[in-house]
Amino acid sequence: MGLRVEGFAQAVVEVVQRHAPDFDPGSVQMRPSAKGNYLAVTCTFRAVSQQQVDTLYRELTAHPMVKVVL
Repeated sequence: MGLRVEGFAQAVVEVVQRHAPDFDPGSVQMRPSAKGNYLAVTCTFRAVSQQQVDTLYRELTAHPMVKVVL
């Protein structure tokens, strides 16, 4: 989740694609917050290892546009 600004969803997709090359960007789901200030981006992929998930999580949480990663 991050601020609803230009390029946020694309930035998240780019990070996910680096760690899950078979990820389909067409499967991304987006939901704005009730007031429209934030955007939740859901990316579903098949993980092949815990290390893959941990590395992806670390990169997403370090990204300046990302506020929360679940």
